[in-house]
Amino acid sequence: MTMTSPANHASRLLAWYDRHRRTMPWRAPAGERTEPYRVWLSEIMLQQTTVATVHDYFHRFVKRWPTVEALADAPLDDVLSAWAGLGYYARARNLHACAKAVVERHGGRFPDAEATLLALPGIGPYTASAIRAIAFDHPASAVDGNVERVIARLLALQTPLPDVKPEIQLRAAELVPSRRAGDYAQAMMDLGATVCTPRKPSCVICPLMDGCKARALGIAEELPRRAPKADKPTRRGVAFVLSSREGAVLLRKRPPKGLLGGMDEVPSSAWREGKLVLADALKEAPVPANWKVLEGGVRHTFTHFHLELTVAHALATTTRLAKLAPGSDWVTIDRLDERALPTVMRKVIAHAVKN
Repeated sequence: MTMTSPANHASRLLAWYDRHRRTMPWRAPAGERTEPYRVWLSEIMLQQTTVATVHDYFHRFVKRWPTVEALADAPLDDVLSAWAGLGYYARARNLHACAKAVVERHGGRFPDAEATLLALPGIGPYTASAIRAIAFDHPASAVDGNVERVIARLLALQTPLPDVKPEIQLRAAELVPSRRAGDYAQAMMDLGATVCTPRKPSCVICPLMDGCKARALGIAEELPRRAPKADKPTRRGVAFVLSSREGAVLLRKRPPKGLLGGMDEVPSSAWREGKLVLADALKEAPVPANWKVLEGGVRHTFTHFHLELTVAHALATTTRLAKLAPGSDWVTIDRLDERALPTVMRKVIAHAVKN
């Protein structure tokens, strides 16, 4: 079976998209172009995050900060707080830094040149291509996980990921049409998300089925192949939930750089691989107190490791505690939603409250 020509491929896909395009809060109506700010904001949010999760966050962000200038003027702590729960918090820090850069370097207008976009914080090749295609209709090839899957199956590329990525990038770029590049980029994303799905792809309703080599070979669901993943290590520590008689818990600010940088956290011991030595970890408590180790614990998975936290709780006799780390603060339970508190720390507090 030979693949259809690029022009035929784009024509079939766009005809399908015109009938079946998904409605997204960040997408402009059919025939209109989405403004760059909304494209950029949605693409940053959608990295490593599902569409369903992003919907509400996107609505809240554009309501609170309707323009890139408004976002640039916002305090970083407010942005981190609004981002809490989306994970991968470096994205939020880069989002804020990028907004500032767009205002300072480009007068609040997103550039459309690839090199200029790539010079902005947090914008990599995929995001730059998505902005150029969707916001400016340039024939740029935006290859996310959905598009990787479509191309790997369309051409029956059997080299495992990530080694096959350069070939996918090259072949995907060859298929981008010179007209309606933005619609084409979104059509490829929609096709991968709704038809050419990871499991049980709906090949019989795919607009590209006649030219799909993987379908002809009966291996569509097997592609793209993936190299075996290394096992993630597990780190362990103790989280210290210190509460006051007024119903507040002690939080502290994490360092601005690194994992969960700039976020609030429940104080904890260092997170170390290997067996947890409880007696040693308890020595890292933020203040001397009658710490009670709670039954059970909290498990959370980050990109590169699993985390298991034992939770210890103590009641403070006073909120005026000496030798607190800089950035420490008492926060009442009903105001935790206002803080930049990552999911793992919300789990820790919920575990302490339950016990």
